[in-house]
Amino acid sequence: MANPNPSTVPIIETSLPDIEDAPVCVMTFNASDPSGAGGLTADITAIASAGGHALAVVTGAYVRDTAEIFDHICFDEEAVGEQARTALEDMAVCAIKVGFVGNPENISVVAEIAADYAEVPLIAYMPNLSWWNEDKIDSYLDAFRELMLPQTTLLVGNHSSLWRWLLPDWSGERNPSAKDIAKAAAQLGVPYTLVTGIPLPEQFIDNALATPQAVLYSEKFERFEAVFTGAGDTLSAALAALLGNGHDLQAATSEALTYLDQSLSAGFHPGMGQTVPDRMFWAQADVSEDGEEPDPTPVTHEADLTLPVQRTFFDMPPHGTTKH
Repeated sequence: MANPNPSTVPIIETSLPDIEDAPVCVMTFNASDPSGAGGLTADITAIASAGGHALAVVTGAYVRDTAEIFDHICFDEEAVGEQARTALEDMAVCAIKVGFVGNPENISVVAEIAADYAEVPLIAYMPNLSWWNEDKIDSYLDAFRELMLPQTTLLVGNHSSLWRWLLPDWSGERNPSAKDIAKAAAQLGVPYTLVTGIPLPEQFIDNALATPQAVLYSEKFERFEAVFTGAGDTLSAALAALLGNGHDLQAATSEALTYLDQSLSAGFHPGMGQTVPDRMFWAQADVSEDGEEPDPTPVTHEADLTLPVQRTFFDMPPHGTTKH
């Protein structure tokens, strides 16, 4: 029997993008952060902002607010491995980002997976672990050094954190340079190192992409007065997505640093602690001088989700320098 009340809702045909035009898949291993300051929240938002689709593998969860980390609850290695391999059997990844994974067992599992996908660039971020138990820090850093760094394409970390980890016996009169840190990382199998937060005179900081032989790219920014949390995850996740999109390493570094700078500039205080980067700053509506927002873009029924490879996502900075 025919439906006596046929639907009057019109059927709208949409065109989905070809697979070549779809966002690239970027897998990230990190801890869940309920404050939204860093961890997987930072990774997912930054990857999406840089034109990627995040495959987010939960390695554990922080117990934290925007002021400090109180504890960390770690997933077991089987749970981490099953999450990742199930997704990898279904989707092709163009880059892998590794953040804080909680314990040496999880480091081993992630390193094993990375070895199986050796053709995929791996961006490893080493955060500040000073909130953690000293014995756990030592065992974590030892495992990361021995298992993860040989699989790493690009190591990202703050100057102070990388110096104390990779050059604990440094006794020079000057602080180690980005090249010094890159040389120590290269001895462990890392071809490229991005050292951030290098102190400069007059409230500036430098960020340097280096190998043991040369600084390939450097970019300085004026230091913000605010104290941020989540900056390192934001930078490394954006870098992973940009590399996955086909950018060369220097261009990806430049764009990722620009994205971080703009995220920090638009940072906000969701709680009573530190400032959180606004990783979606680019999605905020522009306001004209008279205070009125522009008319919204007309909605069309045909999807336009094209994402050209190697497009420029953010304004290129005028003060970055490429070195040979």
